[in-house]
Amino acid sequence: MKKVKFALAGCGDMAAKHAEAIAALPDCELAAVYDIDQAPLQQLAGKYGARAYTDYLLLLEDPDLDVINICTPSGLHASMGVAAAGAGKNVLMEKPMALSLGDADMLIEACEKAGVTLGVVHQNRFKPAILRLSKAMEEGRFGRVMHANATVRWNRNKDYYGKKTWRRLKSMGGGVLLNQAIHNIDLLQWMMGRVVSVFGYTASNLGLSEGEDVGIAVLRFADGALGIVEASSAIYPRSLEETISIFGEKGTVIIGGASVGEVKIWQFNSPERDGVLGQDVNGSSGESPLVCCIGDMAQAVRAQGRPKVDGREGRKALEIILAIQQSSDTGKEVALPLGVTEN
Repeated sequence: MKKVKFALAGCGDMAAKHAEAIAALPDCELAAVYDIDQAPLQQLAGKYGARAYTDYLLLLEDPDLDVINICTPSGLHASMGVAAAGAGKNVLMEKPMALSLGDADMLIEACEKAGVTLGVVHQNRFKPAILRLSKAMEEGRFGRVMHANATVRWNRNKDYYGKKTWRRLKSMGGGVLLNQAIHNIDLLQWMMGRVVSVFGYTASNLGLSEGEDVGIAVLRFADGALGIVEASSAIYPRSLEETISIFGEKGTVIIGGASVGEVKIWQFNSPERDGVLGQDVNGSSGESPLVCCIGDMAQAVRAQGRPKVDGREGRKALEIILAIQQSSDTGKEVALPLGVTEN
């Protein structure tokens, strides 16, 4: 089977994880890397035997590439994705896919017009415990779901913001909602369905970033259930948890740990169906969630189909976050869908 050839646009911390994941897939190959900074560029290129580019347009002209994984600062995502689509390359976009709905729609349209595949990296959807929760939701095991919580209590300190200047800038997507909590908000809406309104508050308490370091919101879902988002990057002295909790009339599930992967509570009216709490519930695929995510993208490219998290799926969490920020700015409840007024 011919290998799917990947290129990394951006060679920072996340790109290094992408490179490792690609290398773990026997039917995939990291063929090229791009960055304007020579040190991380040459380090990744040398480690994986990939071609090195300092010009993004030259990277896109490389005829040997199937997928561009965009791992640059968030504010560059949409424009770089549009350029890749215009060059006929499939796009796997790190979160957030864009900073505005206008830019997200521009990216989706560009990929659809070019006939290329667009995927968004929400790797938490591939975690065994999360897949088990999704199956329980699909089977209706909760009965009526009354409410759900998405909680992110992490530490992002002065050293974190000092390492990469863009993390402090609102114009580049800085802030706990877009940078950290978007993964858990994606899980919340994936489990619970369409959000119809949001009321939220945000604050930048420590002043380490132009973006918020705390975001609190109440969500109303289309079926009448409520959701609570609590996100903070100002937890000291260290990160505590990332947790999703679902509360239904027939059961309760709480999945937490450092990064929403450990079953804390798994209780239903029919517990005999679940076996022993622990490995039977958590499960193990033997592969990291990012490996599964990139493997899913490779499969979609081969089949000329859609990955599990395509552009329209990736847009949903972005819209919720923008609604939370708009509610905080106006002091009013915000109805969804949001209007798209500008890029």
